Amino acid sequence: MTSSVVSETRKMDLESSKWVIIFLVCGLYKNVSCNSVEQKIYVELNNTVPCVRLLNATHQIGCQSSISGDTGVIHVLESESDLEWPLSKGPNPPYMVLLESSLFTRSIMMKMKNESNRVAGVAVVVPNTSPPEFSPHTTCPNENTGVYSDNYGPNLAHCNTTVWNPLGNGLSYEEFDFPVFSLKEDNETEFIKQCYLDHNRAVNGSDPQYPLCAMQLFSHMHAVTNTPTCMRRNDINFSINPEMVCDPLGDYNVWGSIRPYNDTVFGHKENESVVIAAARLDSRAFFWEVSTGAEGSISGFVTLLAAAQALREVTHKAPPTRNILFAFFQGETFDYIGSSRMVYDMENGKFVIDLDNVHSILEIGQVALHSGTNLFLHSDPVSRRNNTVNDEVKNLVNNLQSSTTGLSFLLVEPNVSQPLPPSSLQRFLRAQPIPGIVLADHESAFNNRYYESFYDNAANLNLTYPSDFSPEEQLEFVTETAKSLTDVATVVARALYKQAEGDKSLVNTIKADPKIVTQMLYGFLVSSNNSWFQAVMAPELKNILKPSAPEYYVGVAMSSTPTRLVQYLLANLTGAATNLTQSQCQKPDELPNESRQMYSYLWVQGVVPPNSTQRDSFCVRASVRLTKAVSPAFELGEYASKDYSTWTESRWKFIKARIFLVASRDLEMLTLGAGVAVLFTSLLVTYFISTKADVLFSSTREPASAAY
Repeated sequence: MTSSVVSETRKMDLESSKWVIIFLVCGLYKNVSCNSVEQKIYVELNNTVPCVRLLNATHQIGCQSSISGDTGVIHVLESESDLEWPLSKGPNPPYMVLLESSLFTRSIMMKMKNESNRVAGVAVVVPNTSPPEFSPHTTCPNENTGVYSDNYGPNLAHCNTTVWNPLGNGLSYEEFDFPVFSLKEDNETEFIKQCYLDHNRAVNGSDPQYPLCAMQLFSHMHAVTNTPTCMRRNDINFSINPEMVCDPLGDYNVWGSIRPYNDTVFGHKENESVVIAAARLDSRAFFWEVSTGAEGSISGFVTLLAAAQALREVTHKAPPTRNILFAFFQGETFDYIGSSRMVYDMENGKFVIDLDNVHSILEIGQVALHSGTNLFLHSDPVSRRNNTVNDEVKNLVNNLQSSTTGLSFLLVEPNVSQPLPPSSLQRFLRAQPIPGIVLADHESAFNNRYYESFYDNAANLNLTYPSDFSPEEQLEFVTETAKSLTDVATVVARALYKQAEGDKSLVNTIKADPKIVTQMLYGFLVSSNNSWFQAVMAPELKNILKPSAPEYYVGVAMSSTPTRLVQYLLANLTGAATNLTQSQCQKPDELPNESRQMYSYLWVQGVVPPNSTQRDSFCVRASVRLTKAVSPAFELGEYASKDYSTWTESRWKFIKARIFLVASRDLEMLTLGAGVAVLFTSLLVTYFISTKADVLFSSTREPASAAY
């Protein structure tokens, strides 16, 4: 009896296992089949970049899709008059409008925004060549967070006297209720256009016939309304892992000084006078993380890095009376995040010096596109009403103008009284009157025709290389742009040394290195993954180097690639190589005459010597630091602040784009009806079989084994 029961049990177990295996195999087969079917239906688009949602204290800007993505029949826009088809005449709305960059204008985009019920989304084809002009920024950048207001130079506020960016169409600051993606001019785009021609284009005035070519864009944003709303939602904790909906824009400022400061001792320094040399690091574009900022930011901070390197030898040989602090600000595009944070820290005893220690400021703005022989020295006419400030500004102007000896350009002040251009200096002037100059290549309106757009790239600076050059040869090739910026860097370095009361007899020995400038331009605008950048970076950071240019959008991920690159370049260009081992470099405080409080210690990869495969790594000691570049509004919890930047970026789950053929509504309903009919038929058959199971599946049982 027992043997029979065990046998029967084993049989049942085997049967059960068999069915489990069958179900698993079927399930696996089903998944494979589903993936295969999905791949046959959809063509995924890989080279796309979305417009995302940003928020501040009062409103939201940018783009988003619905939670399930937005789908529309593709219409290739050929001219502005062609808008009539997707906006009114077309019989198959909503439409996904594909347009060339020449049609990506405010006029066209606003028309589609106003008829968003017929527009599912927009895809912009970004060509490999630039249009004559394009700037999606406003005509008056950062107009509400600079120094000029109803209380300070009201006649100069809101660009009343000087419109700095007259080409700005303001698209980057509009809100669109549909997704907007960019596409590269490549095979994917040609495939989409061919799909449109094959299926969607009206022929001889007749409506296109199904199936139609459609596109689906996914870019649903979690945050809505404004920064106070999204930050409040961030603080609502109903679960163990609360879901954040937005993050403050921010990164780190990079700064260094020719004489080190103890980074644990903050506040005012007695008998200390400091000249600040500043530039901004960030840029932006309409689309997320495709900002290059060649003229807008790179020309300025490359010039300042080269000037810092030119000062290294002379400041060691004959240190000036005043200290020189090099500051590279992040997030300046978004209401001066970096500079306002440094000023806030200085005011509140959270920085190594305070505002009273600041003697004067020289800021390097856009300097690569100077036409003719002049660069311009901009100053603030309001603060210059103070005689002391005016005298020091005149002294700084004189130091700059007298530093052009042997060079091919002059430095002149604008012919008319006008405000400062958008600049970090404005945030310092909001705190107190400080003598300062902004060096730029424009007297009034920007020379930059692509301000804050993805066209402000290497081509905008005419950065070209012989076609037969290898990447290494391009890295070493001194371009005309590099020569021009080298001269500007030489002037900046000489003027800073004079302003800091250095030895005047050594001024003309200060010269920037064109090789370093050309290598920086190549690394920041062409390919960061080059031999020089590899040599000056830490081994653990080598993966941030890419075969393309870095992105200069400030974002929400602290320590972005540009920040790290500038940190390590500034350290290598101004610091000193030491004989410390890697372990000593990581723990320098254990050694005599070394102090992490006074210096930063960076272990870098070094170069690969000839006939070797191993790098000569070494430790760099430099007075280079990182400090937070996050708006004080988030430190204070004042999310509706009018004094500080309140910009946040919405979070999202995924970004995706794909195309497919869509059937007619009638065919879809017929398919649905047939499916429902099959379902009910299956249910009826199942019910019939269930009620007759005892008849259909009856069988004679085997007699049980008898045990004697």
